[in-house]
Amino acid sequence: MTNFKKATKILVAGFCINLCLGILYAWSVFNKSLVTINGWNAADASQPYAVATITFSIALLVAGILQDRMGPRKILILGTVLTGLGMILSSFATTPMGLSITFGVIAGAGIGFGYACLSPAAMKWFHSSKKGLVNGLIAAGFGLAAVYLAPLTAALIAQYGINQSFLILGVGILVISVPLAATITNPPEGYKPEAPKNALKAAKSGAAAADIEWKTMLKTPQFYSLWIMYALASAVGLMVIGNITTIASVQANIPDAVYLASILAIFNSGGRVAAGILSDKIGGVRTLFLAFALQGANMIMFATYTSEMGMIIGTAAAALGYGTLLAVFPSITAEYYGLKNYGTNYGVLYTAWGIGGAIGAMVVGISMAQGTGYTLAYTISAAMMAVCVALTFVTKPVKQEQSNTEAITA
Repeated sequence: MTNFKKATKILVAGFCINLCLGILYAWSVFNKSLVTINGWNAADASQPYAVATITFSIALLVAGILQDRMGPRKILILGTVLTGLGMILSSFATTPMGLSITFGVIAGAGIGFGYACLSPAAMKWFHSSKKGLVNGLIAAGFGLAAVYLAPLTAALIAQYGINQSFLILGVGILVISVPLAATITNPPEGYKPEAPKNALKAAKSGAAAADIEWKTMLKTPQFYSLWIMYALASAVGLMVIGNITTIASVQANIPDAVYLASILAIFNSGGRVAAGILSDKIGGVRTLFLAFALQGANMIMFATYTSEMGMIIGTAAAALGYGTLLAVFPSITAEYYGLKNYGTNYGVLYTAWGIGGAIGAMVVGISMAQGTGYTLAYTISAAMMAVCVALTFVTKPVKQEQSNTEAITA
């Protein structure tokens, strides 16, 4: 019972920390204010966010390696401190370059360091049959942050201005997340979580491969299948997320579609929890198949969404499909390659997310260059989802014999 309480506390703490680290999602509010209040152009206002996403991806890989060796607490405290400090320093930045360093590099690195430590620590406290649920709940905190941070940031800017808002949010992150980070630890040596009564099947299926190092992981064909699926599916989701207000304006004649950002956040987060629970019941790859099929159908239909209701439906479906990725791919990484080296392994796989963002931007650029609006982007996206659907049929768990053979030949 004591260990169950400890596990629950860590799960709740991880969720709350991600509610703070999700400050990344508040950038759209800062972006708009920098343009309308400070007179920055759109490119300069977007630069700190672009730097932050790149730094985030790199930091997540580095943090994954470090937390595998040192445990999550120190790395997580460092991450939360850097995030809060980066926000505070941003209150003194007056140029795009300055803000790119304070928010983009410092806060971006902090977010990556923090995010990398929460899922592996939480999963080790729960039975493997609950890894999908645990990942879904942890990831949902990050996605839900936009629901409260966007209006909170807008209210702070209206009341105190841009610089003071950075300062207030930075102090808030330090006060809330750093103490919570100090409570996150790995289980004691020899700890084995109690298996639920209905977890026998999951336990058997989850015992096939364990504790594979990243070098060996790279020798398994499953990794490349997962990486391609993650990259292509992320590209489609991020393409919609990054352009939804513009799409709504051009395609459905909705001049002010800011509310779609809230719909994105809610269904993104809900998708993470729902997909996590579903993956525990039917398996990660089957859950991905459903998400890919939904997203593919959504892309085929997206050009026909010319009304407000249609745009809401399309936005919700895109967010649901994208949210599934952030819950299921971490679970599959743990299932296929074990928890001991999970931080490093998932950090390597997560590079697909960063590449996915670039692919999504490239798809939009090609579509615009062809003069087709977003129509060609939808077609390309549907084709990419078809590839992902096909890969789900050939992606099988890493067997113990396969992992042993790869380890011997490494």
